[in-house]
Amino acid sequence: SPVISLLIAVFLCSPLTGKRMVDNTKSRKLKTDNLLRVDDHDFTMRPAFAGPAVPVGVDVQVESLDSISEVDMDFTMTLYLRHYWKDERLSFPSTTNKSMTFDGRLVKKIWVPDVFFVHSKRSFIHDTTTENIMLRVFPDGHVLYSLRVTVTAACNMDFSRFPLDSQTCTLELESYAYTDEDLMLYWKSGDESLSTDDRISLSQFLIQKFHTTSRLAFYSSTGWYNRLYINFTLRRHIFFFLLQTYFPATLMVMLSWVSFWIDRRAVPARVSLGITTVLTMSTIITGVNASMPRVSYIKAVDIYLWVSFVFVFLSVLEYAAVNYLTTLRDGKDRKLREKAREQSLPCTCGMSHTGTMMADGTYSESDTNSLAGYTRAPAPEDPPEKQERMVVHISLDNESTAATKKKTRFRSFSFMQNTHAIDTYSRMIFPGSYIIFNLIYWSVYC
Repeated sequence: SPVISLLIAVFLCSPLTGKRMVDNTKSRKLKTDNLLRVDDHDFTMRPAFAGPAVPVGVDVQVESLDSISEVDMDFTMTLYLRHYWKDERLSFPSTTNKSMTFDGRLVKKIWVPDVFFVHSKRSFIHDTTTENIMLRVFPDGHVLYSLRVTVTAACNMDFSRFPLDSQTCTLELESYAYTDEDLMLYWKSGDESLSTDDRISLSQFLIQKFHTTSRLAFYSSTGWYNRLYINFTLRRHIFFFLLQTYFPATLMVMLSWVSFWIDRRAVPARVSLGITTVLTMSTIITGVNASMPRVSYIKAVDIYLWVSFVFVFLSVLEYAAVNYLTTLRDGKDRKLREKAREQSLPCTCGMSHTGTMMADGTYSESDTNSLAGYTRAPAPEDPPEKQERMVVHISLDNESTAATKKKTRFRSFSFMQNTHAIDTYSRMIFPGSYIIFNLIYWSVYC
């Protein structure tokens, strides 16, 4: 109808509608194809094929150092990896000398360096919300290729000084197919090719420095390749291990010394204290080794913990020795008292007490010989004080004679039999030895 035709004409002639009708996307697509001439070249071949090696500059920006695993001996890092090279097949005329930027869809149509991470365990290109790939082409054919990657790579760690150690890990980049005759990898700006985020931090490590190196790597089957290295040095924080390992171990050793001040007759107290400290040290050692790889060499923390364990164990043995020697001495004293009691019984033989007594309460040899032939018979009773004096003299004489015999026999064991002295000396020897060990340990490993 005439009304409908009029409305259509007004709609098509309006300025706003006229702008929307222009499809710049289609014309731009045709222009890009004409400029880059992607379909006119074989991009399966490298630039300047059969000519000199293609220089490919590399720079890296480390976004985060995600984790360091001592058990798996690896690290995880997220970074921006950028490549720079020149491919004259992608050059295009431009009056403004401006570059063109594309996403990952064009990357599949052109040649890009086949750089991979040596010794990597896992790696992936981020794809949220789209693939994190950028391709920028300049009019003269220079290309910037950037991608965001997270890589987990192996790191050979030395735990001989753990946890007072420093670790140096390396991320290595290399071309997989092209030797140094076809592709020359190099750091684009030397040491400045590596940049890091100032906010990078780890819970157990202090990042001391990042630096770059490069050298050739040789494979017997394929040849020489350029290899780039990202080196970073990590210093472990010691405060965590001081709280979790060193302080508890030191306190257990000091707790074992309390046994030296407890009465040796308090067997349950000293035994339970010794067993508790030994079991606690065993738990600390097991907990530390559970979070570490099973290496075949001794770590610094092992030396400290096992020496502490030996100190605790020796304190238990010290009480075992004290208790044994105390029991042995009490048995000997009991035997001596019984023997002295038997020898101090009064003599009822019929003998006159008018004989001459020696200074020590014994009769002279002549009086002793004159007693031969006397038979036991009732003798005149002496005053009680005289009988008591005779008994005392005989008893003292027997005890002094026994003491003289034992003195020469046990002279070398006088210290061992003095259990009070063992505890007294242990109160000084154990703390002094442990302090000396700590001085040597921290001076060597710090």
